[in-house]
Amino acid sequence: MGKKHVIKKTEEEIIKESNKVEEALKKEIKVQPVQRIKDGKIYISSSYNNTLMTLTDLKGNVLSWTSASNIGFKGTKKATPFAASKVAEAMVQRARKVGIENVEVLVKGIGSGRESAIRSLATHGLNIVSLKDITPIPHNGCRPPKVRRV
Repeated sequence: MGKKHVIKKTEEEIIKESNKVEEALKKEIKVQPVQRIKDGKIYISSSYNNTLMTLTDLKGNVLSWTSASNIGFKGTKKATPFAASKVAEAMVQRARKVGIENVEVLVKGIGSGRESAIRSLATHGLNIVSLKDITPIPHNGCRPPKVRRV
């Protein structure tokens, strides 16, 4: 098989990567609001691999969405709490663009980015009206395997 080589990033590469993430956050958001909406819902789907956020109006029509991979995180970095907070920061910018101030937050999944995404939404200036966990829970689970006969 041969030796495994560990690739170490230089400081310049690390700075370039962080600049790329910052630029992705500052990209121009092209949302054409028909009318100003004050209230909305934010769905946070946090899995072991990624964090997705969807901004909807109260009826459920999608206004905007973003994810950790959409911002520029790759691989295992997508599942970190830091990536989830950056996703929330981008979502707050999009909500302000549309005119949303009050949001209901619905959280689904058991990833590591749940708490940090909610905290980041609150600290960046959105009024969280309600917080609800909509993670699906099995009532009786799967059928157990047959009894082993020896």
